Amino acid sequence: MFKHLLFIVLISFALLNFNCKKTLTGPDSPFVLTVEDVSCTEAWVKITSTNFQNPSSLTLFVNDKPNQTLALVSSDTLLYIDSLLPNQSYKIKAAFVTNNQPQTTNEVIATTMDTTTHNFTWQTFTFGEGSSSTLYDVAIIDENNIWAVGEIYMNDSLGNPDPNFYNLVKWDGAEWKPERIYFKNSKGQFFLAPMKSIFAFNTNDVWIGLDQIIHWDGTTYSSIELSNVIFQSWINKIWGNNCNDLYVVGNGGNIANYNGSSWIKIESRTTTDLTDVYGDGDNVFICGYKDFKPTVLLKYNNGVITKVIEEDHFEYKTDFISGWIKSIWVKKDKLFSLTFYDLYRSKISTKGEGTAIWKGDINSWGSNAVRGNDVNDIFTTGYNGLLWHFNGVGWKKYDELGETTNHYRCISVTDKLIVIAGFKYLNGIDRYGLISIGKR
Repeated sequence: MFKHLLFIVLISFALLNFNCKKTLTGPDSPFVLTVEDVSCTEAWVKITSTNFQNPSSLTLFVNDKPNQTLALVSSDTLLYIDSLLPNQSYKIKAAFVTNNQPQTTNEVIATTMDTTTHNFTWQTFTFGEGSSSTLYDVAIIDENNIWAVGEIYMNDSLGNPDPNFYNLVKWDGAEWKPERIYFKNSKGQFFLAPMKSIFAFNTNDVWIGLDQIIHWDGTTYSSIELSNVIFQSWINKIWGNNCNDLYVVGNGGNIANYNGSSWIKIESRTTTDLTDVYGDGDNVFICGYKDFKPTVLLKYNNGVITKVIEEDHFEYKTDFISGWIKSIWVKKDKLFSLTFYDLYRSKISTKGEGTAIWKGDINSWGSNAVRGNDVNDIFTTGYNGLLWHFNGVGWKKYDELGETTNHYRCISVTDKLIVIAGFKYLNGIDRYGLISIGKR
């Protein structure tokens, strides 16, 4: 009992004398603070101990005011500070007592991110003539070079439906131009197929997924055959670190990787349809879902697949990724997982735990895709004209796009541009390709 009273008295003494000249700091302190990450309203600060004794207790100060008191249980502890203001600098340090002597750590400066603007001007385009047109994916190369893939049905010169659809449309800054790109197999046969996915590194390095691969090198479209041993599905999504480390995912748990010279199959250990793939250089995340099959979240690292989540019973939680996982995005050691109703933020090292930073409502169901530029500039899109933007502090829904006949499947963003694509019903029967471009 006496030891506990003594500890409380010493901590109180340390707090009362936080700026006293007798307080030890700098190299004499067994604790070192470093700023690990920031958002618009949050900071993550790491405390490292050079002489850790368990338990250790300290009080964290933000701008010389007590913020939180905590007990450390390891030599490396990541502290979370919230309720900060955007675009502000905060002084952070900690006070503690060791050997009956009040001490402080080094002081660090955490500067929060500024918010991004919600303001966009919009253009919306439809494609096709009274049939079953749709666009599946889109890629921004630059503001005057945007590609969208799918199947666009037009009439022929006599006004009759043309069975030969267009599978690519390109934006040149002024108008969209449709193209038919044929796949040529190893026997010299040509096939016209819907294009399902696209990923562009630059204007001379564009990868397009059908049930095979087409590559654009700036001059020529090259057809690349994937054997059934390697990949047996339509390619739902493409992502890569570079042209020597490319990933494709599809139905039935199909995953393949291109290493710059050859394609290899990655065993997913699932038969669930895979809908998205994204990574951070070291870790590649893959998600998917299917009726009557588990939703999955996979992580691929150094040749090893890990099942982060495999759930067929959806118990809604705000602190665990729950529901059909439709899309994923990675930034700054953060994984963002989009379900039908929610967007969860997790650490890259997550075992499934996450925080729901956006929750849909009865009018916002059916999310399909998430992408962003940074943690203060995130977009989600989906059915019924759904488009939301997170600017680092709050969310905005773009009601001007919110017609219930508008259904967006995919999204591509830059710091000045957002493009979403999908399909639109004009009379309840005919389906048209749909693209909306937003400019800051």
